[in-house]
Amino acid sequence: MTVTRLREIPGIGVDVIGDAADALADPELLRLENLDTDIRPPRLAVAATRTAVDDDDANSYLPFQGHRGLREAAAAHVGRLAGRAYDPDTECVSVAGGLNGVLNTLLATVEPGQEVVLCDPVYAGLVNRVRLAGGIPRFVPAEPSADGWVVDPDRLAAAVGPNTAAALMMGPAMPTGLVLDDRHWSALATACERHDAWLIYDAAMERIRFDGRPPDHPAAHDGLAHRVITIGSASKELRMIGWRVGWVVGPADILADIRLVGLTNVVCQVGLAQQAVAAALSAPDADADVAAATAEWRRRAVKIVDQLAGYPVVRPHGGWSLLVDTRPLGITPGQLSERLLRYGKVAATPMTGWGPSGDHYLRLVFANEPTDRLADLAERFRAAIG
Repeated sequence: MTVTRLREIPGIGVDVIGDAADALADPELLRLENLDTDIRPPRLAVAATRTAVDDDDANSYLPFQGHRGLREAAAAHVGRLAGRAYDPDTECVSVAGGLNGVLNTLLATVEPGQEVVLCDPVYAGLVNRVRLAGGIPRFVPAEPSADGWVVDPDRLAAAVGPNTAAALMMGPAMPTGLVLDDRHWSALATACERHDAWLIYDAAMERIRFDGRPPDHPAAHDGLAHRVITIGSASKELRMIGWRVGWVVGPADILADIRLVGLTNVVCQVGLAQQAVAAALSAPDADADVAAATAEWRRRAVKIVDQLAGYPVVRPHGGWSLLVDTRPLGITPGQLSERLLRYGKVAATPMTGWGPSGDHYLRLVFANEPTDRLADLAERFRAAIG
């Protein structure tokens, strides 16, 4: 590899397992490796997409910052959850999916050599984008418990220092399902203020919580509101993965820089998709729609936890995936993934590169297989490892 910026950026592993699973073309294979879902997008969004195909305005680069209808819907959505108003013209920009928004935001906030605080384990795609932007990941370990993942608020705050550009937080986090709350935001508010750091909030799954509670949005905390940059996406909550639409909402000054990065990077978003996402975000039954999908994902998570009761599984508090600690099994995540694919007909991703502790875990995605297909998961594990 000749380009230095790529030397510490591994792949994410999901593509390798996904390609191997596709090559098998076996309908009995459980697809637990990739963040897809079989739960359909909102009907209103599908209808709006079909309408957009015949709309010439949807087949355009313009406006580069995203259609105003989408920015209005996204700003109102974030503002409702954060308890404050955002201007769709100066404090919101559309992006080509949430991870495009993450990279654009990092490029606008991180000087090369500055640190970005992350919880560990964490999605490799977030770590890789920090490094691509020239940042240095600073990991704070989350700890598995009988009730799920926890991270100490004081440890989060202590990780923010004079060389910190931002804390990049997600809740529920991917892939752990870790949920952050006001204790974490209070601790980070003091630390970020002291060191003049941003809080970049990946809100892609914030309503996919299994406790029935609404999101704990960091911008609802008075000490953080002026430092929070919220990145949202239609891919998870709205199940609109193929539409590739997201949004970034935050203070006007930094949004101007993020908008400039967007013009220099992906340029614009999928025109055919934007009005559909706006319709889904602003629909009267939007919260009920997400709640219904979340209830189904929770049933699937519970099914996997029950099936693997004899294995070291960490219960998620939300999101689309959960982790298996392979150390007590005397096997590496890569070995377990290989054996599950070969002997158990299960595709699952080892988390190499997903933070320092990623080498200990195998990820199981529960968003794409119904509960009846998960009913023999324990047998499949036994076939793979005994």
